Amino acid sequence: MVRRGLCTLFGVVTAAGAVCAPAATVTGEYADTLLTLPQVSVTAIKSGELQLEAEASTTLGHKEIERLNIVNIKQASEIAPNFYMPQYGSRMTSSVYVRGLGTRIDQPVVGLNVDNVPVINKDNFDFDMADITRIEILRGPQNILYGRNTMGGLVNITTLSPLSYEGVRIVGEYGSRNSYRTSAGVYKRLAPQLGMALSLMANGTDGFFRNALNNSRVGKERLYSGRWKTAWRPSARTIVENVATISHSQQHGYPYQSVATGQIAYNDTCFYRRLTVTDGLTVNTRVGEVDLSAIGSFQYINDNMTLDQDFLPLDYFTLTQARHEWAFTADVVARGRGGERYRWLAGAFGFARRGHMNAPVTFYDYGLTTLIEQNANKLNQDYPIRWDERNLLLDSRFITPSQGGSLYHESSLTFGRWLLTLGVRWDMEHTSLRYRSRSASTYTIYDMTDPANPSVYGNRRIDIDDTGSLSKTYNQILPKLTAAYTLPGTAGSVYASVVKGYKSGGYNTQMFSDVLQQRIMGRLGLSERYDVDQIISYSPEKTWNYEVGTHLSFPSIGLQLDAAAFWIDCRDQQLTMFPEGSVTGRVMANAGRSRSVGAEIVATALVGNHLTLRASYGYTNAKFRRFSNGKTDFSGCYVPYAPENTLFLGATWTQPFARGSIVDRITATVAARGVGRIRWDEANTLSQPFYMIMDASVRADRGDFSADIWADNITSTRYSTFYFKSIGNAFLQRGNLFACGVTLRWAFSFN
Repeated sequence: MVRRGLCTLFGVVTAAGAVCAPAATVTGEYADTLLTLPQVSVTAIKSGELQLEAEASTTLGHKEIERLNIVNIKQASEIAPNFYMPQYGSRMTSSVYVRGLGTRIDQPVVGLNVDNVPVINKDNFDFDMADITRIEILRGPQNILYGRNTMGGLVNITTLSPLSYEGVRIVGEYGSRNSYRTSAGVYKRLAPQLGMALSLMANGTDGFFRNALNNSRVGKERLYSGRWKTAWRPSARTIVENVATISHSQQHGYPYQSVATGQIAYNDTCFYRRLTVTDGLTVNTRVGEVDLSAIGSFQYINDNMTLDQDFLPLDYFTLTQARHEWAFTADVVARGRGGERYRWLAGAFGFARRGHMNAPVTFYDYGLTTLIEQNANKLNQDYPIRWDERNLLLDSRFITPSQGGSLYHESSLTFGRWLLTLGVRWDMEHTSLRYRSRSASTYTIYDMTDPANPSVYGNRRIDIDDTGSLSKTYNQILPKLTAAYTLPGTAGSVYASVVKGYKSGGYNTQMFSDVLQQRIMGRLGLSERYDVDQIISYSPEKTWNYEVGTHLSFPSIGLQLDAAAFWIDCRDQQLTMFPEGSVTGRVMANAGRSRSVGAEIVATALVGNHLTLRASYGYTNAKFRRFSNGKTDFSGCYVPYAPENTLFLGATWTQPFARGSIVDRITATVAARGVGRIRWDEANTLSQPFYMIMDASVRADRGDFSADIWADNITSTRYSTFYFKSIGNAFLQRGNLFACGVTLRWAFSFN
């Protein structure tokens, strides 16, 4: 209670916003987010200075990223208003919710680019990176320039270039639950215009929860990664950059707590393993008054998710999803550098992707008895059945090729203080699914007409081998119109925009085990419930986004203010739903129509020479306008899993010391994040109320060294990040409680 009271008092006294650096920077360090610098590097291919664009965005600079201890995009959640990426499940789970849009599986609502390369598979969004120099979070549709599945926004991540820094960077961290993080990077110019960098990272934790069944730790993880970055500037007009990364992670267990018992208790294996390899090449050159860029990438993922999917101390069933997938992407961009009145950008994008997945579900004795035998025997108690083998394998295998291409163009025209922008994109995608579902087993029928003398009536064999192929082609024309007006007398602008957003459709591979289970029930005389063609596919999601906003900067008082209000009209919104009854899968469904209305504001202020504040708040009211599952009409209900409010408050106090002191400076940081309310189901009967967690750190810098002492969730606030059902049972994942640790950094420059 004392710790809770002191931490709460500390948060109130600091009255804070985000953690930004003081305006004055030391030679050799990175500029902080309060400083607006021109984009002159290879990173500014499709966008200019975000503060001048007609869209809502949040930028985190290198210093802020370090002080908030951010190494992946989940840790940037809530800092940007109406941007929420919950921590639950495994690193395969990368759900993102922006302005009421988002879903838990399949196609993402937000795109992710790392050093210009788009990450194609959402299951690979959650990975750790060393030496991040900049994170940009754009909210609102980005489909015109960035294509498929960016209807909610885009995250751009830039890592350190060996042409901008030479030296060695080492990080060592240790914290609660035997959590650790180490990284080492060497950045060197091999020639005046050629630099290479090698960065290695190793992370781990023993997990924050325990399995009550055997008292083992849940959530143990080990992660290893490496990045090799080459930057070459053969001439003043050309720069070439190649980034190759490899990452391997392994996680044990899923901390899903039964709502009925309040415990994490399951008896079978749970783990997630992932190997990823990515290589991205960016070439940027200038021909006359045109900047030409080409971005190509190869991406490979090989992972295995194995679950005790009932998450109970009973032998129901397990699921394995083993997959390997490769993808190629290519993007060619031309950008005019012409007169001050007219600017233009045009490009072409293409991708090819192919995945192979094995997804067997194995029913054990208890699952066979309760889910299959008992249901069948209710209808014919005189002739009950019993499976001969007490394991039943439902085997599903998939091949999922897809490819697509697009053409896009954007023109901007300046009239005095007005800037008008018109954009359009044609997007085409062809996706296919080839499947094979198999099950072979035998069962015995007993004659119980004379209960005193039961006998064997007969033996039967079930042998199902279903194969098929499905394919769909999607075509979309996506327009965009924005108008921005520069305000007189201030460094600021107001803007309005109308943009069409789009998220592609796909197939529900998670439902094939249930389809196969129902085929078996049909052989037992029960009606089959599922039609493969109807239950497996889902349609694209489309939106019209209407937005007004402002970017204001008041350098004389050290204040920067951004605000936006939006209205989103959504058709065929994709929702992850749990079919009724004792089923094992999840299904992506399309709601008829929904709308999302809200606002967001970000204020950043420098108070005196020592204190920096940021506050950001986002409000979203997302409701179904027309949605019925055939049994219940959910019209007027809130869209589940999308938070209604996000809040970030924080402050940084920096105290420099005179030359010759023990330390050069002390930096104290406190930050609070708030989320909620989050509805867990379409009927809005269950929800997570609004909650806040508080973090704090103290950092000491001395020359090339720094040491951080930090604490997360100081008040041990209890909250839930996820809710779901499996075979009719409800589960929650709780958020992490109090944790603390120490982070040591050494950055030695060769200059």
